[in-house]
Amino acid sequence: MARFRRKTCITLTGLTLFIFVITLILKSLRPEGSGFGSPFGLGLFPHLNRVEQSAVQPQIGEDTSAAKAARTVAKKMPDESAIESEAALDDFPAPNYNLHAFYYTWYGNPQFDGKYIHWDHPVLPHWDPKVAVGYPKGSHSPPEDIGANFYPALGTYSSRDPSVVEAHMQQLRAAAIGVLALSWYPPGMKDDNGEPTDDIVPLILDVAQKYQLKVAFHIEPYKGRDDLSMCNNIKYIVENYGDHPAFFRYKTSSGKLLPLFYVYDSYLLSPDKWANLLKDGGRHSVRNTPFDGLFVGLLVEEKHKSDILAAGFDGVYTYFATNGFSYGSSHNNWKSIKGFCDSNNLMFIPSVGPGYMDTSIRPWNFQNTRNRINGKYYETAFGAALDARADVVSITSFNEWHEGTQIEKAIPKTAGQTTYQDYLPHKSDIYLEITRRWAEKLVKEREKWLV
Repeated sequence: MARFRRKTCITLTGLTLFIFVITLILKSLRPEGSGFGSPFGLGLFPHLNRVEQSAVQPQIGEDTSAAKAARTVAKKMPDESAIESEAALDDFPAPNYNLHAFYYTWYGNPQFDGKYIHWDHPVLPHWDPKVAVGYPKGSHSPPEDIGANFYPALGTYSSRDPSVVEAHMQQLRAAAIGVLALSWYPPGMKDDNGEPTDDIVPLILDVAQKYQLKVAFHIEPYKGRDDLSMCNNIKYIVENYGDHPAFFRYKTSSGKLLPLFYVYDSYLLSPDKWANLLKDGGRHSVRNTPFDGLFVGLLVEEKHKSDILAAGFDGVYTYFATNGFSYGSSHNNWKSIKGFCDSNNLMFIPSVGPGYMDTSIRPWNFQNTRNRINGKYYETAFGAALDARADVVSITSFNEWHEGTQIEKAIPKTAGQTTYQDYLPHKSDIYLEITRRWAEKLVKEREKWLV
């Protein structure tokens, strides 16, 4: 009996020691500093440990880049924000500074502007009263009824909303666009349907800089624009915005870094007036001054080639996204225009677009509609621009919703009896993706041209 008790005691002692040893081993495998959690040592599996520490679990089908950003935010320390901002940019393709997109800040809504601006665009009458009588009149009534044939994924946004500007810069960067050509009116001036927007420029520059984007100025044809007022405009822009790191400067063949200005409807002013600003010795000349730059005039008709040359412009752009609408916007003329520009030391910047549809505000203008054909129209335009060996390619547009030229994300929507156009069967970012692919092709083609 005593022998049995001794045997039982030895067994219990051995079992106790075994349990103690196992406990020590498990404790050593637990991640350092953890109170509870898995006792099986997730520290041995870094990819699992990151998820546990951040407490962020991507949902099924969630964008992996979004999950990555969420994990980054969860672990952020105040002094790491700049480093992590740079790291986040690695998720985007490199910006191509020879790819520009026309950008508009004229949109407003009640939350930020006290009313809807531009989304309520009026229906424009035909110039012939006999034709105009057959079409609707009045204005659109947002948010369901807007002055566009497509509906934005961001809704009826305000251009003053910082979150909207942030989203736009992300989309531009995702498309590998390097420069946004900002539609600009002088302080206190505006388009026929909008409000002054110069005070939005600092926000645009700041957020563009965050995403390594640059901002050029697309000067609109405001009332009273002439050589003197343009001289004052250029001085204002350079003095107020020229020192910002996001302010775009183009490197010329001589190595100079000069700001680039697009001048919309430049043909409205005579060549001799423009020469006062753009030629040496002109009354208001900016040449060889701190306000010198590259000035790009709009080429609509063939005769504008000689006018632009006589005016002293540094280049031409074509703006309109409707192939065949004008001499300048017709793809089959681009090689000839490029030849003219090369012969006269001018930049050639053709404008490509995904399509054109403005019948929401010009219901009588259906003959100028250009269907997108699921992106094929856009790709054809890009192909023509590269075939012509364009110096820079401009995109009409990022967000000109009224004319249906936008590449910004759009969504399917039906409101009452109105069904908006959409990008189906593709996703909402299809035109950003097409742009990114052609941005890569532009880089490769330019490398061949420069050999």
